[in-house]
Amino acid sequence: MQEMSVFWLRAAAVLYAIGLFHTIQVAVRKGHSVFRAALGSFCIAVVLHLVAIVEASKAANHFPPQGFHNSVSMCAFLVAILFLFLYSKYRFESLGVFLFPMVFVMTAIASLRAPIGHWSDPETRTTLLMVHIVLVLLGYAALLLTALASVLYLIQERHLKRKKSMALLEKLPPLGTLDSIISKSMGFGFIFITLGVVTGTTWALIESATRWADPVVTTALVTWAFCLVMVLLRVTAGWRGRKAAVMAVTVAACSAATWAVHYVRR
Repeated sequence: MQEMSVFWLRAAAVLYAIGLFHTIQVAVRKGHSVFRAALGSFCIAVVLHLVAIVEASKAANHFPPQGFHNSVSMCAFLVAILFLFLYSKYRFESLGVFLFPMVFVMTAIASLRAPIGHWSDPETRTTLLMVHIVLVLLGYAALLLTALASVLYLIQERHLKRKKSMALLEKLPPLGTLDSIISKSMGFGFIFITLGVVTGTTWALIESATRWADPVVTTALVTWAFCLVMVLLRVTAGWRGRKAAVMAVTVAACSAATWAVHYVRR
């Protein structure tokens, strides 16, 4: 029960992190607004946060659960609820600039300080591992599709610039279609990779007390960071075309490196 509480708390922290982009955007005053996306992820995170608190209370047979990390988690949850209440009543978006980072930091601290013991149920261990594998495979499949569409985009773009007629290249989808495929597969890939990293890291911490400096965990986080940057640049900086294609190929290469490190360590 305790390990599932930590899992949901870390999942909430990942979603809260999207609110940081809104704060960064306001600070630099660049790009399109991401407040709607940040608010949507924030609402989902609040639900997951509530699930984490309920799970922790059941494990401790006490509400609210005791301990430093539980107190910080509860405080972050109440701040999040307060923000949603004020926003629903006054539509005061500027509060998010201050409260989004605060809630994320408090939740992240609580999730990292939460003690995790050994598996209390073998079925939970197996289920979490299988969920992690499925999510990662779906994420990799989406990123592979993104990379493939990106390569085709680069080839098509180069073909159009040279204005040379080739039967095979003329059968490629138009640039607009390829860019749409890149955008959609990139979004799904980011979601699946994010959930895969959360489930995989949680499983590793419980299984063998793996630390964040472990090569497998580190490469997975680096891949996720590149994927995050790719999505952020596309949403806020409006990256399209060649820039987005090159970035997608880079993320796919990082994913391959993560997969290779995983099998080398086995």
